[in-house]
Order: sequence, then structure tokens, then C-alpha cells
Amino acid sequence: MSTDATYNPLRGNWSFPTSVTFGAGTIRQLPAACNSLGMHKPLLVTDAGLARLAIVSRLIEHNLAAGIDSGLYSEVKSNPTGSNVEQGVLAYRQGGHDGVIALGGGSALDTGKAIALMVGQGRPIWDFEDVGDNWRRVDADAIAPSIAIPTTAGTGSEVGRASVIVDESSQRKVIIFHPGMLANRVIADPALTTGLPPALTAATGMDALVHNLEAWCANGYHPMADGIALQAISLIYRWLPIAYRDADNLEARSHMLAASMMGAVAFQKGLGAVHALAHPLGALYDKHHGLLNAIILPYVLQQNRPVIEHKLIHLARVLDLAEVSADAFMQWICQLRTVLNIPDALRSLDIDTAHSQRIGEMAVADASAAGNPVELSAAMYTRLFERAVLGSSCGASV
Repeated sequence: MSTDATYNPLRGNWSFPTSVTFGAGTIRQLPAACNSLGMHKPLLVTDAGLARLAIVSRLIEHNLAAGIDSGLYSEVKSNPTGSNVEQGVLAYRQGGHDGVIALGGGSALDTGKAIALMVGQGRPIWDFEDVGDNWRRVDADAIAPSIAIPTTAGTGSEVGRASVIVDESSQRKVIIFHPGMLANRVIADPALTTGLPPALTAATGMDALVHNLEAWCANGYHPMADGIALQAISLIYRWLPIAYRDADNLEARSHMLAASMMGAVAFQKGLGAVHALAHPLGALYDKHHGLLNAIILPYVLQQNRPVIEHKLIHLARVLDLAEVSADAFMQWICQLRTVLNIPDALRSLDIDTAHSQRIGEMAVADASAAGNPVELSAAMYTRLFERAVLGSSCGASV
């Protein structure tokens, strides 16, 4: 056996998440979490829809009763933009805030983390794109403390060290990264995810599935991420259909919230072509990221199948499917999408092939493409996208 480290392919740089308080009712610990971080005048960042709900006013009142005066910023798009972040930074500075509470789905969480990053920086946000060592440009001491509170089980952004922000000038989604963007505390209260509409439960749940599945299939050596991904896929297999049928099933919501966070931990190993396509589509068409992932998934699995067949077979074994085969796993994906009323084609979202070549070029340049188990050219991404636009029966060869 060779002991020469230069020939050892089993290498990796691994990182795991922050302090997480998990369980129904844990939202009551928010004032204590703020105090522990020295936050006495935080800015609560959420989206406009959540801002209109009682949960936001209750949190602000609960904090105020504990002597914590919370501001509110809710100008967050479903695909958050650089302008959303800039306006949030302005609100933070004008309000004299001392930390960020990010509340909501991935959009609000990503925006909140980006605001916490940018309040003390002198460079534009795009200087911190996740390319090379750009993250070293950040003044880490100037990052504001943050608390992340998810209200959906999809992105897992609450335990992530990056935000996906749309650069409107170039019409592309940009991954902004720094280790200090990881929230100092996460309050994961599954009761906040109950009552989610079925369509949103489906889209966010499929997002969590794709995160874990792409991480499992990604290139690279990360057995801890692999183990987390496998367990999360098992949880989603059992509990996503239940959460979809029963919006108030707290057990199902709890397992899905855990699986969502697990996906964001697992995908530090890498993502792949599903995300490489979904990112430009989200930037150009402003569609829900999880729904885009859900539609694109089977087309990418078929594209990658020659290389990942053994991994799909292992998943069939882990899920105890009736047949241990890649076909059986693909059939499960198709059946799950049918149960969740996920359409087969991107054209159902009013996406056409007018920008096929551009999307192929954007996909191959996306950071997620590096993790795909098969190296795809821009032309191959274009063809893959066009097949997803036109659609086929999920189980058919594409």
C-alpha cells in the first residue's frame, strides 16, 4: 500500500454548522438568543408576505417585552437581488441596529445573511462572489451577528455559509460566500412551518431532496456529507408526502425541517447540473427555485446515469424499495413528483427555448456545475434545458 500522500485521492476540507436549537416552541428562546449575542436593537429581515402575518408582530412584541427593540425590513423578492441587500443595509445603518434576525424561507434567510455581511464592508457585494479566494476580501470583524429562523423546509440556508443573490445588471444568480455568514444561532421551530400550503410544501421539500441527492452524487470525498445525505433522503422519502397531505402534522414537519438543514450541510461536498440550470433560470425568469429543481431533476439524473448508476442502486437499497435497481429509484422520483403535483416540463412555468444558448453558457459557468458527476459542455446544458422545457413523461428516457 502506498503511503505517499501525493497519490492519495481521499482528501477534503470539511465544515459543519453552528449552534442549532431545534423543536416545537423553541421560538420563545429568541430574546435569550439575542441577549447572548449582545443584540439589543436587531433588524428583523423577512419577506413582505410573512411581514403581514401575526408571527412577525408577535416576535417583535415578545422581544420588546424583554427589552429588545427590533426593527423590520421586508423588501425581499422570492429571488433576492443586490438591490434588496443594499436597501436592507441602508435600513440597518439608519436604524442603528446591532444584529440581524433572518426569518422566513431561503430568500429571507439569504438576504438577512447578506445584510449581516455587508453592513461593515467597503466593497460591493459582488467582490465576494464564491470564486477562488474572494472571500478573503471580507472584513470578517465587521460582520454583524445574526440569528436564522426558518419557516420552510427546503433550502437549509439557516445553516449555510453563503447567500444566492441576483445581480440584476448581468441577470445572473451569484453565490456570495464567507465562513462568517454562518448564522451565530439557529432557532429551528417546526411549528413555524405548519400550515404551509401544499404547493409550497412540495416545492421546498423537493428542494431539500435535490440538495441531498446532488450532494450524494457529487464528485469528491466526503463520507460525513454522504452519510448525512443518505439519512436525509430517507426522512424525505417517508415524511414529505405526509407533510404535503397534512399541513399541520408536526412530526412530518419536524423531520422535513431536519432534512432541509441536513441538505445544506451535505452539499458542502458539491451540487450539480440541477442547480447549475436552476440558478440562471431563476435569474432570468424569476421562478421558485425549489420548483425549478423539482422539474429539472429527472432529466439530469438520466443525463448522469451512466456514472451514478451504482449510487442510485444504493439509494434503492437504503429506501428499501421493492426492487434494488436504478430504475426503481427513478420510478420513485417520478411517483413522488406525481403525488406532489410537480409538472413534467418547464414550459408549464411559461419558460421557452428562446434563450437556450445563453442558459447553456450560464449553466456551465455556474459554481454548482463543478460538482456534477459528468462534465457537461455549454451545448450539452443547452440540450438538457431544451428537453426539460419540452418535457416528457417522467419515466421516459430523455
